[in-house]
Amino acid sequence: MPDAVKTPYSDLPPRAFWRTGVADAGIFGLSGLWQSKWVLPADARFSTYGSCFAQHISRAMVARKVNWFCPEPAPGRTPAKLAEAYNYGVFSSRTGNIYTAAQLLILTRLAVGDLAMDAPEFWPDGTGFRCSLRPVIEPVPFANAQDALLSRASTLRAFRRSFAEAEVFIFTLGLTEGWEHAASGQPYALCPGTVAGQFDADQHVFRNYAYPEIRADLERAFALMRAVNPTLKILLTVSPVPLTATASGDHVLVATTYSKSTLRAVAGDLARDPDIDYFPSYEIITGAPTRSAFYEPNLRSVVKAGVDVVMGHFFAGLNISGPPVRGAAIRDAEADVERDMAAEDLICEEMVLERFNEN
Repeated sequence: MPDAVKTPYSDLPPRAFWRTGVADAGIFGLSGLWQSKWVLPADARFSTYGSCFAQHISRAMVARKVNWFCPEPAPGRTPAKLAEAYNYGVFSSRTGNIYTAAQLLILTRLAVGDLAMDAPEFWPDGTGFRCSLRPVIEPVPFANAQDALLSRASTLRAFRRSFAEAEVFIFTLGLTEGWEHAASGQPYALCPGTVAGQFDADQHVFRNYAYPEIRADLERAFALMRAVNPTLKILLTVSPVPLTATASGDHVLVATTYSKSTLRAVAGDLARDPDIDYFPSYEIITGAPTRSAFYEPNLRSVVKAGVDVVMGHFFAGLNISGPPVRGAAIRDAEADVERDMAAEDLICEEMVLERFNEN
């Protein structure tokens, strides 16, 4: 081609072309996948929530002494195993897995006072009660509804702090599928009856949220957060973990592809906002170069080598070179339990659905 011929593709870097950016590089040679939009302070606080894959980010931050923000730590010198059983140190507060945008929105509305604290249901369970927003947050039911409400209020105060006092709110999108109350529209963490509560076909409806609903819920949730903290940055990721089961009527492979592609599209479009960014953990694990090598034999759980590659790209692109804003130690003494938990198995509530597979 004559040198004089110039097109928009003539001076692109190697990473812009599939052969040099992907095929020649291979999975361990990929570079330049992500560069954070922001120069953050050296002591920037990061809050993490979402599906189970989000737990890898917090653990990697703890291991690297990056300021993971945990405003609801385990009390005192709680042993790591006991803290894990009660869901301390899993996410920045004890919300449990937040799989859908609808769940994130209702938690945010509760945290800012836009919805009454006792509006979401409490489910009778034997002689006690469970919170429909966090049905497995503790290994045994609360003694009464009042105790369940007090626990919910404590977590929601911490959840509010996690976006009010943080620089970055990291949210990992996991599912499009969820369940709601037919009359009130309240979303549930899990289908009633699978781990707690009692399923009622007249009251509980399946939802496979579409792009417009997901985007609207996320935009509303983030607007509520920014009303409290106008400088808050949002970092979105999409979990590469497939669905355990689908109630959509589709094959679970087709349902997974719909969920992940929809969530990826929403995240990418929201990231056009200068205060919202997207990190490609989904692409790193599921992309063609891996040939599924980053999954366990069940083709669902991500192996440590895959997590390490994802975290390598994350910290390579993260820029926390700005002046500190607090002048305090990066980590609090309260983080000791969370540090001890860094190598524990992920807590994935959705996996309970495999119990119902009788094949």
